[in-house]
Amino acid sequence: MKPPFACLCAPAGGAYTAVRDSMHPTSMLYRPIGMAQNSTSNAPHPAAEAEEVYRRWIQFLDDEFTRHRSAERRGEIVRDQLYQIYLGRPHGGALNLTLTSELPGNVLSLSLDPQNVTLEAQHFSDADCDKLNERKPLLWFWQMFDRSPIGLNHWLGLRFRRMLGGHIFAHMGKGVRIYHGLDITYGYNLSIEDGVTIRQRALINDRGGITIGKNAVIGSFARVYSHSHAPDNYDQVTLVPTVIGAGARIGSHAIVLAGTHVPDGAVVGSFPADRISA
Repeated sequence: MKPPFACLCAPAGGAYTAVRDSMHPTSMLYRPIGMAQNSTSNAPHPAAEAEEVYRRWIQFLDDEFTRHRSAERRGEIVRDQLYQIYLGRPHGGALNLTLTSELPGNVLSLSLDPQNVTLEAQHFSDADCDKLNERKPLLWFWQMFDRSPIGLNHWLGLRFRRMLGGHIFAHMGKGVRIYHGLDITYGYNLSIEDGVTIRQRALINDRGGITIGKNAVIGSFARVYSHSHAPDNYDQVTLVPTVIGAGARIGSHAIVLAGTHVPDGAVVGSFPADRISA
């Protein structure tokens, strides 16, 4: 009789090896191997026709955001894209604002335009208004893409976020992988070096500046801060740069406080592979 074995697709840029858990003899645990950033031999891909369309769309957006840096024009581009993603039709035509029965649809339509949206970052007194306004449509695009059905498309999502991050962040390195649901604050104070991996639902609060070194890993639901509040006055904020060293690993749900300098190769928190090898 064959032992129970779960089928698992290989991750982008690597494969998995099975390790039997001594505490549960019939179960298998998996740890990643061969995590070279540029290896795609085992990576799952969409169908050829879909991949070609995805690449064309990402390239179109990259070209448009490179060509247009004004908040107004970027807002129009994002609005037009979100209309098709959420409503399945191009933007255009006057809304009927008089019918109560159409209010929810009008709220949705209006909220697809970054001009009608406010972000939490706009309330912070330390925000650089020029830099934030230029990026606001892109920050809204990032959030709305991840909340849409296509945001769960793994292959597309990794490439979309890498492209968009290049127009938002202070620096975006090569081979960066950012998974679903990353929460960023300003973006313009965030520098990401080559080969960084940021897992799903992490929070990177870059108000005071954050640098993530080459090949570092930020685990899922991790929190990295670059500001702190006075104990007796929440409105008194201190901005302090935070650095995650090259090759460092921040475990899932770990918290890195403002001003921390995580050394190269250091581990904050724990990883499943650490528990397996213990």
